[in-house]
Amino acid sequence: MLKFLTPLLIFAVLAIFLAIGLNLNPREIPSPFIDKPAPPFTLQTLDDPSRTLSTADLKGQVWLLNVWASWCVSCRAEHPVLNRLAEQKLAVIIGLNYKDEPEDAKNWLARLGNPYDVSVLDMEGLTGIDWGVYGVPETFVIDKQGVVRYKHTGPVTDKDIETTFLPLLNTLQAE
Repeated sequence: MLKFLTPLLIFAVLAIFLAIGLNLNPREIPSPFIDKPAPPFTLQTLDDPSRTLSTADLKGQVWLLNVWASWCVSCRAEHPVLNRLAEQKLAVIIGLNYKDEPEDAKNWLARLGNPYDVSVLDMEGLTGIDWGVYGVPETFVIDKQGVVRYKHTGPVTDKDIETTFLPLLNTLQAE
């Protein structure tokens, strides 16, 4: 009897794991930084490499870190959304230009508009590694105390802005 029940039991367990896996959202990649201090950086700015920006410079402000690159197709898709978000001036938007050529990045922003208050250079991708970036684009929301409160993997859409970013930014600005 056990000989016949064992395969059935194994099949049932596998079916349960499959059902759970099919209900997971593959875009939800957890970040170990949620509710922890933002990983520090001091990086050259895209517009003026003699100038730097650090996480310490952003303390006391709600800010977004958007990881982007001129070679990224998904970044192009989210770019108009970021331009519209920037017009609302709900938070400082910092661009982390990831593994890109500075001239390509500058030309890209000149053509498509610049939603960033400042864009910093991460040409070797080391800061991206520190932040746990899986790929571009990714967007982080950081509160006034410098704590990461949210991570969005993939291109930000208008729906994401309305349902997630705006409520969170309004809450953080009120704190």
